[in-house]
Amino acid sequence: MITLHPEGVFLLDGKTFATTSPLSKDEARENTITYGILRKHDVDGGKGPQMRIRFDAMVSHDITYVGIIQTARASGLKTFPLPYAMTNCHNSLCAVGGTINEDDHVFGLSAAKKYGGIYVPANQAVIHQYAREALTACGNMILGSDSHTRYGSLGNMGVGEGGGELVKQLLENTWDISAPEVVLVWLEGKPRRGIGPHDVAISLVKAVFESGFVKNKVLEFAGPGVKELPIDFRNGIDVMTTETTCLSSIWVTDAEVKKYFEMHGRPEAYKELKPGQIAWYDAVVKIDLSSQESMIALPYHPSNAVSIHELQADPYKVLKAVEEDTRKRFGDKVHPDLVSKIRDGKVYADQGIIAGCSGGTYDNLSEAATILKGKSIGNDYFTMSAYPQSTPVYLATTRSHIAEELLEAGVVIKPAFCGPCFGAGDVPSNNGFSIRHTTRNFPNREGSKPGQGQISMVALMDARSIAATASNGGVITAATDIAYEDTHKPYEFDGRIYEKRVYNGFGKADLSVELRYGPNIKDWPEMPAMQENMLLELAAVIHDPVTTTDELIPSGETSSYRSNPLKLSEFALSRRVPEYVGRSKRIQAEDRDRRSGVLSENLRKALAVAGSTPESTSFGSCVFANKPGDGSAREQAASCQKVLGGDANLCYEYATKRYRSNCINWGIVPFTLDKDTPFDYEVGDFVFVPGIRKAILSGAEQIDARVITRDGRSCPLTLYFRGLTEDERQILADGCLMNYYKNHK
Repeated sequence: MITLHPEGVFLLDGKTFATTSPLSKDEARENTITYGILRKHDVDGGKGPQMRIRFDAMVSHDITYVGIIQTARASGLKTFPLPYAMTNCHNSLCAVGGTINEDDHVFGLSAAKKYGGIYVPANQAVIHQYAREALTACGNMILGSDSHTRYGSLGNMGVGEGGGELVKQLLENTWDISAPEVVLVWLEGKPRRGIGPHDVAISLVKAVFESGFVKNKVLEFAGPGVKELPIDFRNGIDVMTTETTCLSSIWVTDAEVKKYFEMHGRPEAYKELKPGQIAWYDAVVKIDLSSQESMIALPYHPSNAVSIHELQADPYKVLKAVEEDTRKRFGDKVHPDLVSKIRDGKVYADQGIIAGCSGGTYDNLSEAATILKGKSIGNDYFTMSAYPQSTPVYLATTRSHIAEELLEAGVVIKPAFCGPCFGAGDVPSNNGFSIRHTTRNFPNREGSKPGQGQISMVALMDARSIAATASNGGVITAATDIAYEDTHKPYEFDGRIYEKRVYNGFGKADLSVELRYGPNIKDWPEMPAMQENMLLELAAVIHDPVTTTDELIPSGETSSYRSNPLKLSEFALSRRVPEYVGRSKRIQAEDRDRRSGVLSENLRKALAVAGSTPESTSFGSCVFANKPGDGSAREQAASCQKVLGGDANLCYEYATKRYRSNCINWGIVPFTLDKDTPFDYEVGDFVFVPGIRKAILSGAEQIDARVITRDGRSCPLTLYFRGLTEDERQILADGCLMNYYKNHK
């Protein structure tokens, strides 16, 4: 169904493949849709290996926009120079009680009034659906502080980054990247009835994630299969490209996209996008849509996937493997019991969820309602919720009787909210098995707390198969195995609710407006500049193959503290290395004492072995992980480390560009090790990096360091910091992005 071709091809007239061409590969790569858009947004306007990008619009939600605005204010913000939409779709629930979340929302509206922003009130739309409906345009680029910022199916390149990169745009600076490789995703055939976008997306992630086939590359979708997919189907695949670890995505555009923009009252936003006559692609992914199976992505990653028929054929083997993986991750803290979900050879789910930017589309809800019409989800343990992704979508489902049919079947319909995607809504019971059309199923992302003995597990499935399962008493069922015909009318957008509720203040800044602060909204603490030498103490050593941002800073109930850096930092690594915060605080306290002239015995001994002085050597905490940063763009995965005195990370590679960028913007040196270098050191060991400031500022890309073990041994270690721009080097030397702007702007 999916085949990978790493050798690359020339695409001729958008139709045929060739291995030779009158143009060189570099020349022909400029004829991709990707490069046409990137070069248009490159402020240097050249064809060189580096790009400095300015975006057309930006989006944030209520977990991120307070911190972004606070950082930008501290760095010299005047007014918003581009349309910046702030949606309220993550902290819509007051999960921790009190006024915290609504205080953030009031702050957001006051900021939109003061600086000229767009404010979307709670429950009106999830972030990416609002961007699709109101901000996208063919050939444009949108930057979002959410990892699933993907609008390529509408001809608009989307990039998800940490808040620091949005701050740069607010200050009219640039997003700096090396010219990326482009991978052609060639679609052929037509999906069968019962196949939905999540089936294709899960298969794509399964095919490319583990090998890193498309990591930090742009996916460009084309081929005869594109015309067989409705817009909602394309959007559903596109938003999940984030899980492949690609940099961004873009699709050819056609009459379906034109109709989309016309329906949304923005016909001028459409233009045809297609590759040039001869375009070079560095690799190809071929997808035969006609052979696509109904899929299930098992815990704990969208790539851990099998077809539903494969699960049905040997459920014990498949679920037992998940149990074993759970024990490896969490040890004896939890007692997973997925095998008990098998009854009479069938696998039963406890919960079904259709939600968010990937699940809550009109088409998904329409087909789910068709499958469930006249049936019941039952009155046993199985429960089901659906979240239309915006008020216009919700309104359309009521007018076409979709909502009515879902409600009659026992489905609970809830307003637009991203909570089920990150553990702030519909948390399953302990050992509950939830099937979801949402974006991720990472460990404890659904809201369970393994450290407290809780474990629940999420599998990703398409809305159609979730509805088929619900109609079958909770027995995991492929939608391709049932007969149905969707006769609901096509989606019709009605934007009047946005006209009545959304504050659109772009270009209307009023600096006389006072920002409204709640008691939980705090400024960033002072962050010292890099010193001549760096001494690091390992506060966490993680040898898991991949460490997600959810593990670095948990989602869910912590979201309410995102506007309070000190409070939020208390949760850093809390579900993976609970001791990390205490260790980091102790190291930070010792460094404060060092700066005041008092040395702890711990630090004195380490400096003696290093042969360095306390006046010239900073002391900070450090995390080692094999491959950190998969998943969310949330900058707090890095900023919390910095708030706790973190100075560097060590790893073999960073899972995503966005996490590495977050580390840099918060003054955390993103060291890497050679892949063949063993790292068998432990918590409490030290890493001494002499001359780090000079090396960073001089343009060096590696440095000789030493590990000082707790028993006094000194071992050589080569550290790398490749690919840093001149600005990034200065940011690291200054201690963080805010310091950089204070010092140089």
